[in-house]
Amino acid sequence: MSSFAKDFSKAMSQAGPSQFQEVIRQELEYSMKVELDKILATAPSNELEHTKKDLEGFKKLFHRFLQEKGPSVDWGKIQRPPEDSIHPYEKIKARGLPDNIASVLNKLVVVKLNGGLGTSMGCKGPKSLIGVRNENTFLDLPVQQIEHLNKTYNTDVPLVLMNSFNTDEDTKKILQKYSLSRVKIYTFNQSRYPRINKETLLPIAKDVSYSGENTECWYPPGHGDIYGSFYNSGLLDNLIAEGKEYIFVSNIDNLGATVDLYILNHLMNPPNGKRCEFVMEVTNKTRADVKGGTLTQYENKLRLVEIAQVPKAHVDEFKSVSKFKIFNTNNLWIALSAIKRLQEKNAIDMEIIVNPKTLDGGLNVIQLETAVGAAIKSFENSLGINVPRSRFLPVKTTSDLLLVMSNLYSLNAGSLTMSEKREFPTVPLVKLGSSFTKVQDYLRRFESIPDMLELDHLTVSGDVTFGKNVSLKGTVIIIANHGDRIDIPAGAVLENKIVSGNLRILDH
Repeated sequence: MSSFAKDFSKAMSQAGPSQFQEVIRQELEYSMKVELDKILATAPSNELEHTKKDLEGFKKLFHRFLQEKGPSVDWGKIQRPPEDSIHPYEKIKARGLPDNIASVLNKLVVVKLNGGLGTSMGCKGPKSLIGVRNENTFLDLPVQQIEHLNKTYNTDVPLVLMNSFNTDEDTKKILQKYSLSRVKIYTFNQSRYPRINKETLLPIAKDVSYSGENTECWYPPGHGDIYGSFYNSGLLDNLIAEGKEYIFVSNIDNLGATVDLYILNHLMNPPNGKRCEFVMEVTNKTRADVKGGTLTQYENKLRLVEIAQVPKAHVDEFKSVSKFKIFNTNNLWIALSAIKRLQEKNAIDMEIIVNPKTLDGGLNVIQLETAVGAAIKSFENSLGINVPRSRFLPVKTTSDLLLVMSNLYSLNAGSLTMSEKREFPTVPLVKLGSSFTKVQDYLRRFESIPDMLELDHLTVSGDVTFGKNVSLKGTVIIIANHGDRIDIPAGAVLENKIVSGNLRILDH
C-alpha cells in the first residue's frame, strides 16, 4: 500500500475533518490529476474531446469519493414515505385515458439501459442479443412493443439505447435489421472510466486504449451516468427540440417494463395540475427482494436508499418486509427539461457506490459507480407509483429465462403477459443448479420447455435433462448426486415429487 493511501485510510478512519485529512486528500487528487493527464496525452485527435469529457467526469466523481466517508445516510433521519407520495397504480388506471392519447404518446421517448454483457449467463457480447422467447432477443421485444404503439396510435415514439463501450459496436451492427421497422432508434454511449488500484487509489490504465490487455483497465460507471452522458451526447437537446417531454427508462432485461399509457397520462395530465419531474415505479417486496433499494422520506424529500448505504447495525431492519414494504423496479419516468436544468447546474446528486473487483491476475481494484434512481432527491415533485409485480420481470439467470420461455406467459406484440390458465398470479420459484448456468448448457438440457402452469416450486441440481412435453406441478425437486445423471423421460408428469440421484421417485 502506498504511503498516501495508508495515511489517507488512517486519517479517514478518525472522526471529524482535520487539516491532516485535507492535506492527504489534496495529495491524492493531485496524483490522480497527474495520472489522468498522462492518459489523456495518449488519446488520438479524433478521441481527444470525448476522452477529456470522460476523464473530467471521473475526476468529479473521485473528488466526491474522497469527501464522503461511511454509510451516506443517517439512519435516524429515515422515515417511511408519506401516504400521498406513493400512489397505487389502480387509482391511476381508474382515471382512464383521454381521447388525445396519441398526442400524449408523441411526447414520450423510451430509453433502455443496454450497457451490460451476457457473461453471467455464459454468453459473449451484449446481453440484449440473447434469445428469450420464440427466437426473439431482449432487444427485439421493445422494438416490437414500440412499433405496435406507433402503428396503433399513428405516433412517433423513438427508442434510445444507452450502450457502453462493451456493447456499442455489436449493438450497432444488429440495429440494421430494424431499418424497416416503424421505430426510430438512437444510441449514445455511457462514459468510460478508469478502474483504480485499491491500494494506491490511482488508475491502473497507462493509456487510453481499451482493447486486448487493456480491457480490464476501464469500466462503465453504472446507470447513474445516464444524466451526464445523455446530455453530453447532444441527443437530449435534439429530443427536446422535437417536442419530447418525458423519458421512460428501464433495464433492457426487465421484460415487464413496457410503456404504460395510464402512467404516461398521469404524468402529462396530473389531477392536481402540477407535473412530476421524476416518477419511480415501486412494487411490493417479497422475501426474494429484501436487498432491493427502497423509497424513504429523508429530509423532506423522497430518497432511494440502497442496502450498501445502510449502517451494519440496521441492515436487518432495512430488509424487514413489514417496515419497508416496497422496492425500486428501476422503471423510471423523468422530465427531459428537468434533466437539462439540473445537469447544467451540476445539481444531480447521487450517492457513490464503491464496487470492489479482483482482476484475473489477482489485482484488487475499485470502481466508482452511481445508480440512476438515486437522483430522485434532486428533482422537484417526485412520486412513487406502486405497480403490479408483472411490471418487474427481470431475466438475470437461466432460472428466470425458463419462466419467460414457458407457457406461464404468452407473447403479444413484444409484451409478455401471464397466461389466463394460471390459477394464481404469482410466479413459481425456480432454482436451476450450476449445470444450467450457461444459456448453451441450459438449452441443451431441455428438449422442450416443460408445462409449468401449475408449478409452485422447482429445484434442479446436478446432471439432469428433460425430455419433450414434461409437465411440472406443485413442488418438484430433482437432485442428481455427483456422478449420477437423471433423464426425465418425455411426457412425464411430476406433481409434488422429489427425484433423487438413483432415479427413485418419491411423493413429496
